[in-house]
Amino acid sequence: MKKLFRSFVRQKELWIISLIALTWVFIFCYIPMAGNIISFFEYYPGDSIFECKFVGLKYFRDLFALPGILKVLRNTLVISSLGLTIGFVTPIIFALLLNELQNRFFKRFIQTISYMPYFVSWVVVASIMFTVLGTDGIINGALTGIGVIDKSIVFLNEKSMFWGILTVANIWKGMGWSAIIYISAITGVDHELYDAGSVDGLGRFGKAWHITLPGIAPTVVLLFILGIGGILNAGFEQQLLLGNALTKDVYEVIDTFVYRYGIQLGRYSFSTAVGLMKSVFGFALVILANKISGKVADMRIF
Repeated sequence: MKKLFRSFVRQKELWIISLIALTWVFIFCYIPMAGNIISFFEYYPGDSIFECKFVGLKYFRDLFALPGILKVLRNTLVISSLGLTIGFVTPIIFALLLNELQNRFFKRFIQTISYMPYFVSWVVVASIMFTVLGTDGIINGALTGIGVIDKSIVFLNEKSMFWGILTVANIWKGMGWSAIIYISAITGVDHELYDAGSVDGLGRFGKAWHITLPGIAPTVVLLFILGIGGILNAGFEQQLLLGNALTKDVYEVIDTFVYRYGIQLGRYSFSTAVGLMKSVFGFALVILANKISGKVADMRIF
């Protein structure tokens, strides 16, 4: 305790600067956690928690008793896995390619353009996707023009294509923003290593493979471990906006499922129970991934 107090005194300026952020985290992240208690009660809005009936793990069991839950879990895991593989690697590749640009103005221009989709609402993104992939869209026009297809395809009605379309949309929207931290990590790589690599005869690809990638490896591992914790968070708005009755079997994920069977039906205890289950499962995966990473790659968060 004395060491902690001495550390606080030595770093009081940093703590004071961080006070606003810490207060925000406490108010909006920690205090609401007390609401998870309604997962174990038959709660109705307006009632005191002391007046509600204790039901234990009833709502956790209800989730797995609902029809179609296995498909929902499959969709969630598949979409999340695509995000943790293709969607995770793409920003790293983009950051490496961006680092190779020599023209500073062009480099900044590309960076700015890549960030823009992140700030665009999913409603706008869905409208763009409907326009591009519609029967009169650019894709159908190009494929028809070169003779690949005879008639237009309604891509967003095809189950076999939905996961791929959703993954591409997620990558397009978040790639530039996700690459920021990798670009920052690349700037921290010692430039003397590149000079030594040139002396050893390494080309641009060799420097990227043997110097840049190992230099940002701790950042990559850190973000991957944290990403595993969100494996049950496969999206919400994009599924509701891009999906339809024909693709429901492949787009329905846990969040949309709970929205239909929980929020819309006023089952707030059920919705909270599912959210708590996701958080506990994600935390357990982070602990496990961190332990495995420490043994395999000698890199861990804690």
